[in-house]
Amino acid sequence: MTVGSAANSESPQFVSYRVDDGVAWIMLNRPEVMNSQNYRLLNELDDLFRRAVDDVEVKCIVLGGEGKHFSAGHDLGSPEKDKHLPRDRKLLWPSHLDLPGAELQYVLEQDAYLGLCRRWQEIPKPMVAMVQGGCIAGGLMLAWVCDLIIAADNAFFQDPVVRMGIPGVEYFAHAFELPPRVARELLLLGRRMPVERAYALGMVNMIVPLEVLRDEVAQIAQELASRPPFGVMLTKQAINNVEDLRGKRQAMDAQFNMHHLAHAHNQLMTGSLIADMGAKEMAKANKG
Repeated sequence: MTVGSAANSESPQFVSYRVDDGVAWIMLNRPEVMNSQNYRLLNELDDLFRRAVDDVEVKCIVLGGEGKHFSAGHDLGSPEKDKHLPRDRKLLWPSHLDLPGAELQYVLEQDAYLGLCRRWQEIPKPMVAMVQGGCIAGGLMLAWVCDLIIAADNAFFQDPVVRMGIPGVEYFAHAFELPPRVARELLLLGRRMPVERAYALGMVNMIVPLEVLRDEVAQIAQELASRPPFGVMLTKQAINNVEDLRGKRQAMDAQFNMHHLAHAHNQLMTGSLIADMGAKEMAKANKG
């Protein structure tokens, strides 16, 4: 077993890494804020995905979250929210710092949200999302880039960002993961979808009791790790190609522009990209 953390990130570390019998276990590690995602966490996550891809001994990747919840989504206001810090850019987009107007947020999210998720979906090794508790908004994006979603019996799924006047998160896979009418419900009502319904609709592959979640995921990961790596790679490419033929990439590009029109509108009308719906306001609304 090897254990480590992202090599290029500053303290504290937000993601942990270990390899056990050919499986890389990559765990979001901000349980005190429900594993909400600041940009340093996303950079660390990308570093560790790269580490797992480059390690010939790793045959499967598990993505999970420490604590009660998989991920509450993007960081809306923790003390370590870091939008205005320099970021380790992964794609060929410029630094967002000091860009004028709507360009700042557009460039930032092309790289850090949409760009990273597309990059991760193309990882050639099999990936399993291990979900417990809340998988909310940006948490959906992380689960959706994985090949399988294995969920605990206490899991729920939610995208409440229409409350902010925004048409869903940036990696807009809603109507590819769910029937369109159900995707409308998920977005327009913003309610929690229980894991049983997500399984019935095909978004979740398996439901297991919380107390055996890691054991069940480990067993599935070992099975995936036993498959011929090149065959797995080609299978992933084939399924990704089917989704793109169905318009997934084009749909995401169109929605991303709508997403940023909403940000710009919010900024003009309220002075806030998210219509003053910060972490506390969203948490209160989501419980209602």
